Amino acid sequence: MQAPPIIRAIKSIEHYQEIPIIFLTPSGTTFNTKECQKLTLKLKACKSIIFLCGHYEGVDQRVIDRYVTDEYSIGDYVLTGGELPALVLADSIIRHIQGVLGNAGSLTEESFESNLLEYPQYTRPQKVEDMSVPEVLLSGNHAQIKKWRKAKSLEITQEKRPDLLKKEK
Repeated sequence: MQAPPIIRAIKSIEHYQEIPIIFLTPSGTTFNTKECQKLTLKLKACKSIIFLCGHYEGVDQRVIDRYVTDEYSIGDYVLTGGELPALVLADSIIRHIQGVLGNAGSLTEESFESNLLEYPQYTRPQKVEDMSVPEVLLSGNHAQIKKWRKAKSLEITQEKRPDLLKKEK
């Protein structure tokens, strides 16, 4: 009897044994920044990742047992398939590849990179209706701007996700 199509597809990939095969499933490890960084390192090492996406009832357990190296969930809910979670993981991982973002330093200021949510963003114009950009951001004083951003990150995290502050400690 011939192997199922999924097994034939995996085996057709040259050096598949060295490539992370990630199964997207509600029972997997919750995907977060730390897990993203691990997968980014794996991607750098082997240059490929395979996402295995079930649809409706998942994937044959024998395939999971034999070929899957990692199982991830993007949250405590169920979708009709693993395609959208695979896109979420791919987008998150790709951002960590050198040269993808215009400024490599951007990653260090993003939400969750230091267990804090990001500070508020402001654009032009300087005033919209009766709301203005905070004066400190217009001051040109980079030390004060950095201090303001840190304080706002702490304030927002305390208000919206205090669980992250416990991780920080």
